[in-house]
Amino acid sequence: MAVINDNYLKLPGSYLFAEIARRVNTFKNENPNANVIRLGIGDVTRPLPQAIIESMHKAVDEMGNEATFRGYGPEQGYNFLIQKIIEFDYSPRGIKLDEDEIFVSDGSKSDTANIQEIFGLDNIIAVTDPVYPVYVDSNVMAGRTGELGTDGKWSKITYIPCTAGNNFIPELPKNKVDLIYLCFPNNPTGMTISKEELKKWVDYAKANKSIILYDAAYEAYIQEDHVPHSIYEIEGAKEVAIEFRSFSKNAGFTGTRCAFTVVPKEVMAYTANGEAYPLNKLWNRRQTTKFNGVPYIIQRGAEAVYSEAGQKQIKAMVDYYMANAKIIREGIASTGIQVFGGVNAPYIWLKTPNGLDSWAFFDKLLNEAHLVGTPGVGFGPSGEGYFRLTAFGNRENTEEAVNRFKTRLKL
Repeated sequence: MAVINDNYLKLPGSYLFAEIARRVNTFKNENPNANVIRLGIGDVTRPLPQAIIESMHKAVDEMGNEATFRGYGPEQGYNFLIQKIIEFDYSPRGIKLDEDEIFVSDGSKSDTANIQEIFGLDNIIAVTDPVYPVYVDSNVMAGRTGELGTDGKWSKITYIPCTAGNNFIPELPKNKVDLIYLCFPNNPTGMTISKEELKKWVDYAKANKSIILYDAAYEAYIQEDHVPHSIYEIEGAKEVAIEFRSFSKNAGFTGTRCAFTVVPKEVMAYTANGEAYPLNKLWNRRQTTKFNGVPYIIQRGAEAVYSEAGQKQIKAMVDYYMANAKIIREGIASTGIQVFGGVNAPYIWLKTPNGLDSWAFFDKLLNEAHLVGTPGVGFGPSGEGYFRLTAFGNRENTEEAVNRFKTRLKL
């Protein structure tokens, strides 16, 4: 008899987006002529930059020529891309990394989910709340989280509330935790963390022999000089932190799939008898066993991100989305609704007006303004009473959405 991993049965399912789809479909069936604008999903809409397309076309031609054809590539990624990552993303910030500390992958979603495999099931994890659901769900699947309570919290997870009440700055946990998920600029709130606050977490991790899993997928959207782009800008972080980066949002790779994870050789976890062991070796073993690497054609496209033309073109893409973010942020704020984010990230996090819960505001926005966003409670208990909008739409829809917010929404 084949027995399933019953931890999967603990998952509440894709409740959030399934419920969003159900409500939108019901509305459209009842209002077939309504023009619904979606600002809910964090997917890009601008086409791939020309420099990337040209590089990928060239790589396709190489694959059609016997002299330049490539079969299996290195599971960790080709050196030509890894060298560019170090040269452009880390060296200018005074961060020294070796090539074998960077692992190219098909996405930060995959890596932030898969990284938990190299850790024991007895580790206590901590997440900021609200949080990107993949961090929690992947640990549920592994059997590390206990049971889901009526308050929406898993019994073995330490939740760190991030709300307007504490300026969205996570406070150090009162209990000892082993694995700490941090995401900055944050999804869903769009908020950032200062170097001073981030150093507190590095110091905590060093003192408690904890590991920080640092998701920096949106670092390209940082506009303010004082905001750290990498956790490795903090002294000592290479001893306690793994960092995740992605080409999805800065270069439009959501459908092309390329990212990378940094696992410094100094970062250690411990065996049951207390012996230190480098996580770099474990992650390398995991990837070489379970992953065949990102296609050569895609990695050539990612390499072009770092060309002179590519740098200009992805900056233009980021600027486009951040202009959308400013339009949304300022437009909504003008209605008197409290707005956060949208300055260093493509997400706008707003406080639902008049004490409405997240789903009640979803229905109000859909029915009155024909707009779709994401209820904050879907990102965790502390997201109740908040709502997320994204800046990844096109300019016309963004401007129209803000106009509807101002003229149709009955506040």
